[in-house]
Amino acid sequence: MPSDPLIRLEHVDKTYRIAETPTAVLRDVSLEIGAGEFVALQGPSGSGKSTLLHIIGLLDRPTAGRYLLRGRDVSGLSDDELSGLRNQSIGFVFQSFYLIPYATALDNVLLPGLYSPAPQHQLRQRAEHLLAQVGLADRMRHKPSQLSGGQQQRVALARAMLNDPDLILADEPTGQLDSKTSAEIMSLFAEVNANGKTIIVVTHDEETASHAKRRVLVQDGTIA
Repeated sequence: MPSDPLIRLEHVDKTYRIAETPTAVLRDVSLEIGAGEFVALQGPSGSGKSTLLHIIGLLDRPTAGRYLLRGRDVSGLSDDELSGLRNQSIGFVFQSFYLIPYATALDNVLLPGLYSPAPQHQLRQRAEHLLAQVGLADRMRHKPSQLSGGQQQRVALARAMLNDPDLILADEPTGQLDSKTSAEIMSLFAEVNANGKTIIVVTHDEETASHAKRRVLVQDGTIA
């Protein structure tokens, strides 16, 4: 493991209050992930793996412990600072795609560029290149309803890469796909990883996890 990992979690806890009752979701989680790794966070439903991914993705904050991203402690950053860092450094792919139904594939990929300082024509060229890279050069003008589930997930992956993030996080990215399409999507993730991107995939599926280079088992809110 590199001495200066991209991600370092130190004794992270996460507790939610549900009807005034504290519920511990993560307990004393310490984890390091180096730049360029392809890691699967694997575990059963309710194990805490998605909560862990949300903390890594700056969508949630730990209740206790520290999270260092590229050596920077992000625990005390403001919401605006977290939002800016998230938009610059992290791309997300989710199980349910989260595409805007009335927008074309190209316009969906361009969404993260709304807050980018890059010129719009450069972003558009990059979006077109990314859609071609994921095999959708002939589907750029199609809306989500005109695309298969696998094609929609390809759009979501292209969208995650628009701002050239260091880190791509995927939460059950094959959960709505058949086995053949799932394998195709995971092969795309492997290609993106081979080009230098760090990828973390949350999954309960053994076949999906097998595409990662390292597996981390999350069980009962801890790293097993």
